[in-house]
Amino acid sequence: MREDESERGSASYRVVIEYDGTDFCGFQFQPQERTIAGELEAVLSRLFGQTIKVTGAGRTDAGVHALGQVISFTAHDAFPVERLAIALNSALPADLSARDAARVEPRFSARLSATERHYFYVVLASKRPSAAMRRFSHFEHRELDLDRMRRGAAGFVGTHDFASFCGVPPDNGDTVRTVRGVEILEHRELVLIHTRANGFVHRMVRIMVGTLLEIGCGRRPEDSLPAIFEARDRSAAGLTAPPQGLFLAGVTYPDFSSERAFV
Repeated sequence: MREDESERGSASYRVVIEYDGTDFCGFQFQPQERTIAGELEAVLSRLFGQTIKVTGAGRTDAGVHALGQVISFTAHDAFPVERLAIALNSALPADLSARDAARVEPRFSARLSATERHYFYVVLASKRPSAAMRRFSHFEHRELDLDRMRRGAAGFVGTHDFASFCGVPPDNGDTVRTVRGVEILEHRELVLIHTRANGFVHRMVRIMVGTLLEIGCGRRPEDSLPAIFEARDRSAAGLTAPPQGLFLAGVTYPDFSSERAFV
């Protein structure tokens, strides 16, 4: 017989998840659409025997992937947390998995408690496309000058108004963010653009990458960022890079990090 709901205590949970975002309509729950939150809430609600709503550290768009997304939720405390990731992986689809799970303090929020988010963007810099990489990289046939890109990327570091790098402005209108690092790495034909910040506005990383690619192929001056920031106009920045190259690598909290290295 099921334990009486009135005798159960409540607990807060943190789960680190990974997903291939290709066949999802983004993270945020949408009625009639397949989303990360929708899949998780359906499985968690069955496991706990109660309605579960999850909060994500990052609301990734359709087609965007994650290696270290973090979710939090509140539920009863009767489920053994050491078996939660195993139980999730037995019920979740193959393109969504749980890495680990833990009990956390009631005040913990996957989104609000985060101090830093880490994204990387994968560019396949090649003369020919790759069928194997098409779901997880952006194919760039133009020759890229990575030194130009690195010099241009240095202009992102610091606190700036990213209105020109924002797809849909936030409800509160605040587009100021602090970027703590932009690193451009090369691994054979792959160019990895790793970005760390206290937060990101809508499509910020993808617009940053699109702008850097224009700098790298010589279509935009490497010292153009100050003017783009000052314009506070989306049309001043580069094209939005496509979603399939973007990964949420990890999220940092005061006592925890979910980041997983790509290479």
